[in-house]
Amino acid sequence: MQREHPHSGTSVLIWMLCALLAGFVVQNVFGRLLRTDDFQNLFALSTPGIRSGFVWSLLTYSLLHGSVLHLLLNGLMLFFLGRELVPLVGERRFVTVTLAAVLAGGVAWLATHFVRGGHVLVGSSAAVSGLFILFACFFPWRQITFLLFFVVPVTIRPIYAAWIFVGIDTLGFLFSELPGGSFDTGVAHSAHLGGMLTGYLYFRYIHANKGWDRAASFELPEWLRRSKPADAASDTYQVNVSPKTKDLRAEVDRVLDKINSQGFGALTPEEKRILDEAKDMLSRR
Repeated sequence: MQREHPHSGTSVLIWMLCALLAGFVVQNVFGRLLRTDDFQNLFALSTPGIRSGFVWSLLTYSLLHGSVLHLLLNGLMLFFLGRELVPLVGERRFVTVTLAAVLAGGVAWLATHFVRGGHVLVGSSAAVSGLFILFACFFPWRQITFLLFFVVPVTIRPIYAAWIFVGIDTLGFLFSELPGGSFDTGVAHSAHLGGMLTGYLYFRYIHANKGWDRAASFELPEWLRRSKPADAASDTYQVNVSPKTKDLRAEVDRVLDKINSQGFGALTPEEKRILDEAKDMLSRR
């Protein structure tokens, strides 16, 4: 049995990185070459902008950055985290949780600065913060190494790094961003915390509740669900795993489509058995 895999095209992670780069380029074309703040005023998040009806800035602020270093750090973090998370949650859910972290970070920052005004938020740090918390939930004890100040290699487990980041941003939020703070770090700690909360809530209430081998999805509470007949099919991707099936190829195609849309981590044990069964059949030919 042979299956021809169509070319999947450019991954969603590459498209997201290209969007960050494009936003930064256009931002600088308007800001430095044309010497106008019109673009940033329209797409960066600010209290005057929201009051003027620029609600899209709650998402588009993540496409703008304050410097090349700012863009580079966020882009690298997005790439390395996405490379680990996309196979687990699938491209669609990866985009969803990233946008949710951006939105939550923007709302948290706006709530903090709405009264004072005079501040502008740019950068995808809220999304990166949320994705890192999600990564730490998936791999709490895996050792990771990064360069502190781009020089000193530091090895740490994600669970400890997550608590350190949460602690730093909480202190920064309390003593820097809140009115009456004793110093100004210039960092959007509230946006980071909003993104972090999104990553944790996704893992805790959407993904983990379904187990490691099931796809994440939203469901109504049990008391709102009507009782269903025992023989009603409840899983869209339910497959027949009988060893005597005559349509194994169709079942494999269905499983491969699920992997393409949701990631390998969404497969049930039965669907993994189908792949093993097909692999054994090919090896005997």
